[in-house]
Amino acid sequence: QVQLVESGGGLVLAGGSLRLSCAASGRTFSSSAMGWFRQAPGKEREFVAAISRIGGTTAYADSVKGRFTISRDNAKNTVYLQMNSLNPEDTAIYYCATAPRTLLSSSRWYYQSNEYESWGQGTQVTVSS
Repeated sequence: QVQLVESGGGLVLAGGSLRLSCAASGRTFSSSAMGWFRQAPGKEREFVAAISRIGGTTAYADSVKGRFTISRDNAKNTVYLQMNSLNPEDTAIYYCATAPRTLLSSSRWYYQSNEYESWGQGTQVTVSS
């Protein structure tokens, strides 16, 4: 499995921005679609965003669409999540993950955490009001 390490989390005021990075090691990174999930205490892990293997297709949860942008740089083995207009409801641990797929199909498989194989340790994002 690929090794994933998230970074870039921290404390930010409402309305602010953060950019999360997920650095990967292993040959599977460039062969896999990637996703970002988040989990707050007492809540289930929820889908945030996904990107196809090459990066030509992206998908977002309704709660973050228009505010967050997922991107990837396969040459750097890194996937990013740019988060703008943050609000306290965005507070959570954010995880990146790889999926044994290449495309984001109309089945919306990428919404399901059990579709992913490798996960990072997570990075904490806290948004204060």
